[in-house]
Amino acid sequence: MARILVAEDDDNVRAFVTRALEMSGHDVIDASDGGLALEIANEHNGNFDLLVSDIKMPVMDGIGLALAIGAQYPAMTILLMTGFADQRERAHGLDALIYDVLGKPFSLAQLIEKVDDALAGKPAEIIPLARSAL
Repeated sequence: MARILVAEDDDNVRAFVTRALEMSGHDVIDASDGGLALEIANEHNGNFDLLVSDIKMPVMDGIGLALAIGAQYPAMTILLMTGFADQRERAHGLDALIYDVLGKPFSLAQLIEKVDDALAGKPAEIIPLARSAL
């Protein structure tokens, strides 16, 4: 299947995502922050099909990681995750760089479906962001 790099600072979420993707047949390497994920990507010369990254992390957040990966390895597909609406809004300006943003919490089925869609190059489902009242 695919080689996937996972960047997530929450140990439980990282273990869940990694295990789910491995059980789906993917080769997964994980990192506890964006800085480590970028080091791993560089050690492997960007030889990953997909980056799955949390947005809000210490050292280097998912936005910084996506910008670095996009610049160095433009063929790598990027899927971001977040549980914070304001972080999803920050990713909105990166539409040309990232595949989509997966909102937390998500189910195993939602994760696998979104990863499969990203790897297959299916267009992301556009979910409008909530607008604040004027």
